[in-house]
Amino acid sequence: MHDAPTHAVESSPGTAADGNEPLAAGLKQRHLTMLGLGGVIGAGLFVGSGAGIAVAGPGIVLSYLIAGALAMLVMRMLGEMSAAMPASGAFSVHAERALGRWAGFSVGWLYWFLLVVVLAVEATGAAQIANGWVPAVPQWGWVLIFMIVFTVANLASVKNFGEFEFWFATLKVTAIVLFLALSLLAVFGVLPDTEPVGLANLTGHGGFLPHGWSGVVSGVLAVVFAFGGLEVVTIAAAESDDPARAVGRAVRSAVWRILFFYVGSMLVIVTLLPWSSMQPGKSPYVAVLDSIGVPGAGQIMNIVVFVALLSALNANLYGSSRMVFSLAERGEAPRALLKVSGASRQGEAGSGGGVPRRAVLASVAFGFVSVLLNLEWPDSVFLYMLNAVGAVLLFVWGLIAVSQLRLRPRIAREAPEKLTLRMWGFPYLTWAALVAMGAVLILMLTDDTARPQLLWSAGATALVLLVAGARALRERRGRR
Repeated sequence: MHDAPTHAVESSPGTAADGNEPLAAGLKQRHLTMLGLGGVIGAGLFVGSGAGIAVAGPGIVLSYLIAGALAMLVMRMLGEMSAAMPASGAFSVHAERALGRWAGFSVGWLYWFLLVVVLAVEATGAAQIANGWVPAVPQWGWVLIFMIVFTVANLASVKNFGEFEFWFATLKVTAIVLFLALSLLAVFGVLPDTEPVGLANLTGHGGFLPHGWSGVVSGVLAVVFAFGGLEVVTIAAAESDDPARAVGRAVRSAVWRILFFYVGSMLVIVTLLPWSSMQPGKSPYVAVLDSIGVPGAGQIMNIVVFVALLSALNANLYGSSRMVFSLAERGEAPRALLKVSGASRQGEAGSGGGVPRRAVLASVAFGFVSVLLNLEWPDSVFLYMLNAVGAVLLFVWGLIAVSQLRLRPRIAREAPEKLTLRMWGFPYLTWAALVAMGAVLILMLTDDTARPQLLWSAGATALVLLVAGARALRERRGRR
């Protein structure tokens, strides 16, 4: 990890800001680029987008533009700080440097909790699909297989994580590119047995905004959380040969292409099919492929969703282990989690050295607990846990924006050469992003479906903040 400017990258005890980061530099630029591209291309897009279309109609294109623009701004802020101050804890470290230990502690543990809970949803979803293919293996058996495979891969070497994500992301990106190509040919009537569709589905059935702007706003609420996952690329950048350069290139290449994939997909879907034919919980991608005569469309999309879920499981296990390792480095988690395997960062990347194995095992252990709760009590205990992380992503994004507001002037003053990636329109667009996040939270409060998630997430956040405050008070008394 690179040396950092004084104050701007002021280290807490146990951090590795002095360049002696013990994690191995096993990730290459291609890994980070594809991780950035594939990180948010998941089941939320392939299946969950149907709910957004149902509430917004063709206006879902605007919903994705708004939500995607917010995600792009957050990634630009995070990319700026991570390029200037690479760290395995990414935004948790930035929050600590900008606001104090309470902020780093709070955002780090909240994000870790978010990842290990969502990990259970992904493992269970992938197991359900696999059980449909091979019913002889029970659902819990598939969960066990997936968890063991990805735990072993993450324990062995960070390069294994990178390779898994590279090929997962490649398949997802290829699937979307092929989908867009086939859909565009169908729009223009080039495919056999198709005719140009024109704008009938965009202007008919109630028009482009059948539910008005309130539908677009509801669509934003339905799709904004699908952009979660991009943050992992800045965590992973710390384990590349040149973190500052790697994260800058990954962020630049990812944000525009992801917006293109999301908005482009939605545009061709609502152009080809009447929005009123979409059903929440059913993949609009399958509906389009069926309409243009692609045989086995449902199974093809099942394979893509299956890969997307395994990709997210792998990324969440990696991200959670690195986050809790970073917390341990800074004394915010048990020091026992600092144990790193084999050689240090300077060692051979393929040797398996530099892997925080205890942090991986701690994360996967809680992940197993979450999976068991999801399998046994999906509508009670696990539902409460899932609600408790429902809005955590927005809280994390908010702290990223506040941290960037505090750190950008400090870095510009003390080490401007480290600002190799700059936030657009600073500070105005940062403030605009914060206002947009606040607006989404208000919308959640007024929405009957989203309100429980917001309230439970606020409760979980308040609990973590309470613990952070108690720790700070105890340390202050200890110094006295």
